[in-house]
Amino acid sequence: MTAEWSLREADLRALATPPTLPAVLPGATFADAASAEAVHAHLDSVLPALDSLRNQSGRLAAWGVELAQRLLRGQRLLAAGNGGSAAEAQHLTAELVGRFDGERVPFSAISLHAESSAVTAIANDYGYDDVFARQVRAHGRSGDVLILLSTSGKSPNLLRAAEAAARLNMTTWALTGAGPNPLSDACDEAVMIDALNANAQEGHLIAVHAVCRAFDLEVARRTPGAAPAMGNGGMGHGGLGNGGKP
Repeated sequence: MTAEWSLREADLRALATPPTLPAVLPGATFADAASAEAVHAHLDSVLPALDSLRNQSGRLAAWGVELAQRLLRGQRLLAAGNGGSAAEAQHLTAELVGRFDGERVPFSAISLHAESSAVTAIANDYGYDDVFARQVRAHGRSGDVLILLSTSGKSPNLLRAAEAAARLNMTTWALTGAGPNPLSDACDEAVMIDALNANAQEGHLIAVHAVCRAFDLEVARRTPGAAPAMGNGGMGHGGLGNGGKP
């Protein structure tokens, strides 16, 4: 039985059974209780995303190790996504150019969607479906890595980017929602999160941080004398590993 089918069964049971409203503060209205129930339901829906990631933890670790080895050799990471997935992709590149936990050298990582002038010029001249593929052809080199994030796995501009990267002998990875899907099929490897779209996107951030854990460990292993991981940092905490300026 797949996780997707389990989710559907759970949905059917929820429809057949009147919900038990959570405790709310005295004087709270029914609307307050309904909102609290919606939040609880959303948080419960994170669990399938976590389970899906645990089942693919080996691939996330392998990505971190391989990415460290390649970037240490002078190759680079290109990343792209649309909307919320763009934010997740940019989070990853910021961790690599800045730092995740321990002090280390910066690495070359570019979020293609963040190149606003290039994106708008390409979209205007060639169409939005080519905004990433053209940048891949400009920046990508053999041996580089392209990581593409999409909850649907169907975005035409990401599919074209994967095709352009394949022609350049780049390695392509996808972080998607439930699969298989067109993007997971178009890339060399994929981590597919079998969960509702919003929760799959939340899972992408966890996946990004998991890759960074493995990345930093491999960098430290290959560069003796590097500072050990501090365990309290990350781009989301100021990008300096200690929540502020060094």
